[in-house]
Amino acid sequence: MRKVYLDNAATTPLLPEVREAMMPYLGDVFGNPSSLHDWGDGAREAVETARAQVAGLIGAKPEEIIFTGSGTEANNLAVKGLALAQQAKGKHVVVSAIEHFSVLHSARTLEKWGFEISEVAVDKYGLVDPEDVRRILRKDTALVSIMQANGEVGTIEPIAEIARITKKREIPFHTDAIAAAGTIPSDVGELGVDALSLAGNQFYGPKGVGALWVRKGLRLMPILDGGIQEGGRRAGTENVAAIAGLGKAAALARNDAVKRVKQLTPLRDRLLKELPAKIERVVVTGHPQNRLPGHASFCVEFIEGEAMLMLLNSQGIAVSSGSACTSRALKASHVLIAMGISHELAQGSILFTLGIDNTAQDIDYVLETMPPIVDRLRQMSPLYSKFTKASKGGK
Repeated sequence: MRKVYLDNAATTPLLPEVREAMMPYLGDVFGNPSSLHDWGDGAREAVETARAQVAGLIGAKPEEIIFTGSGTEANNLAVKGLALAQQAKGKHVVVSAIEHFSVLHSARTLEKWGFEISEVAVDKYGLVDPEDVRRILRKDTALVSIMQANGEVGTIEPIAEIARITKKREIPFHTDAIAAAGTIPSDVGELGVDALSLAGNQFYGPKGVGALWVRKGLRLMPILDGGIQEGGRRAGTENVAAIAGLGKAAALARNDAVKRVKQLTPLRDRLLKELPAKIERVVVTGHPQNRLPGHASFCVEFIEGEAMLMLLNSQGIAVSSGSACTSRALKASHVLIAMGISHELAQGSILFTLGIDNTAQDIDYVLETMPPIVDRLRQMSPLYSKFTKASKGGK
């Protein structure tokens, strides 16, 4: 049976070059980067090399990079740390309705701490209107956090336009670039943002490591109490092997970005065009043009995404239904609901996210395998039965 991995939004496979870069720090070079003796020197050099590599990926200065234990932690540090540091100005925070839960739940925590949260709506494609952001800003707005791209529907947001608005108001602007960095350009100068989060496992680096870039001079309150690591901004002994892997993955992504986009985009476009042509009543979700190169997302009427996921898995195809953080919750995606999709239709979400190992033959296999699965599930669906009876009665 053919094996096809199309769940790269959940995590990407580790590149061999990345694994090789990590290996010394799992063996002989085991010292603590904070140690002053010889054993700490190699570890510290690895961390600083990776810091420069990550900075190079996003057009930043190395000293502005803070390593974290994940993209989720980077988002928590950004939203909570920046808001708390700016609270003398005000306690109003703006996020979009389709942010990752690491941003939305951080905002809810701030709400418990006395902050006021405003959510910016999105259109049917999951796109934020910069004018909506402008209208929602206030004199006491301390932070705006809007993702660069949505990992569930692939829509790329107009971050540079929003940044021009926040800059005029002197409001710090954070973007969650976890789904974007290493895949599409995420240059902080071109985006105009003040803080940016990323994660290694989204661009062929290791899981369990992320980074937060914060513009020099912008105050950030640490959210972990402990030591003075990462310039006093993130306590805890650094995961040197993972950080070295993140750095290598960032360097490779910087060099290979254009090639990767050229490879993924036509495969994505085939899925977006041909799957709805082969299966009736399939809705493409996300923006038709402004979307990540490897993202093809749909809602299939009358059946549940989890059922499709399991049957595709039985045929060797790995996909997801909603984001990786909600796919086990069996709830309708908050992203799709915010886009105006009904709960019933949102239950039929399916997401194909391609990676650099995918081929045209993989797409052929999906297009061959999926229609019979949908037909089988619809034959068992009372909703589909009711629909077909109504359709025949209408004739």
